[in-house]
Parts: sequence; structure tokens; C-alpha cells
Amino acid sequence: MNALLPRAFATLPDQPLDIRAVPVEIQDGAANGYYYSASLDGSRPAIYWINLKEVSDWPKYTLPSLTYHEGTPGHHLQISLAQKSTSIPLIRKTGGFSAYSEGWALYSEQVADELGAYDGIEKAGYLQSFLFRATRLVVDTGLHTKRWSREQATDYMVATTGFTRPRTLREVERYCTSIGQACSYKIGHIAWLRAREKAQKALGAKFDIKQFHEVLLEGAMPLSILEQRIEERTAAMMRA
Repeated sequence: MNALLPRAFATLPDQPLDIRAVPVEIQDGAANGYYYSASLDGSRPAIYWINLKEVSDWPKYTLPSLTYHEGTPGHHLQISLAQKSTSIPLIRKTGGFSAYSEGWALYSEQVADELGAYDGIEKAGYLQSFLFRATRLVVDTGLHTKRWSREQATDYMVATTGFTRPRTLREVERYCTSIGQACSYKIGHIAWLRAREKAQKALGAKFDIKQFHEVLLEGAMPLSILEQRIEERTAAMMRA
């Protein structure tokens, strides 16, 4: 992926990224995969944690999309670029909005596909990941609006995504305590795509995917502000 990134990004992260297994003592309550950003002073690298409690939860064909989501061009690239930006205050380098960052990470799985990063059956893992995020919209709504039981939500997700029941149960229990967070992935992804399509339509042949992605240097922001900033950046490029 690092070799492919220059085709879609003008600015690249230089912070190192470690891949580590989730500690055994917290596996039961931990997410299946998650990201820790590097320390601002450079004393600790960024970490991509993967939960190996049950390796059957992670068939090999699903690992590329997960890794592009948590690593590059996902969270690691997005957060690292904000950290290295010289044009935003400290709070913008450390703060976050779930719909922005998780939407970006899901969008990054699509960027990886556009760059030709998936090989063979790995494409099935990418498509299953998208199905999983769409299913979350249904399950979160079911739990918190339709009063679904834990078992009902788990049954629906297993039947729809094909994921193992233990992994799915951990997901559902997470949604029970984090109302709406599971929806942020797909809602954010839609916003990123909508903004890109609008910029492409306005700029035509002048559209440059590398320059579009430079908005990451402005740090995390609410989706409404993101779309506003992309419109402003698009207008500036049209005048150039």
C-alpha cells in the first residue's frame, strides 16, 4: 500500500506504525481491531491493534480491508497528516469526530480498491466489510429504536454478514453501550463520497484526487464543516 499511496496522496505520513495483538487480559471486551495514534513528541509509534482471541474471526481474505481501514490509507494516514500539519492548532490535531474519522477509514477501503490493492478473494473481504457497515445501520436502529433483544440483533447480523457468532456478539454488545457510534462509519463514508463526487462534477478535467485528499491536513471536523471546506477548496481551484 505504501508503494501505491503516491498515486492518490500528495502528502504522506512519516510516523512509524506497529501492528500488535490485543493483550490477552482485555480481549473479551476489546474491539476486533483499533488504532492508537503516535505520540505528538515522537516517543511512541502509532499502533494498529488486532484482537486474536478467536483467529477464526479473521479469515485471511478479510485482513487487507481491515488493515487498510486501521492503517494506510485509513486512520494512520488521516491522523498522522493532521498531526504533522503546521496550519492547525493543537486541539485540531488531537480531537476527533467519529463520523469524520470512521467515514474516512471506510472510504479508504474503497480507495484501496481503486488503487488495485485487493488480490483475488481479498475483494470479497472488502465487499463483506461494506456489507457489515450497512448492516450496522439496521442493528443499531433495531436495538435502540425497535427494542430488539441482544439475541435478535446478533441473529440478524450473523445471517446478513456471514461473520462468526462470537465476533458478532461482541459487536452487538458494543452497540448496546455506544448508541449511534456504529452508524457513523457508513454515514461518514456517504459524506466523503458525496463531497468527492460534487468536486469532480464542478472541476471536471481539473479535478485532482491528490489535491482533494489534502483536506486531511485541516484535521477532523463535523461532516457539515467538511463538506463546506471541500466546496470552498473546490471554488478556489476553479478560480486558479
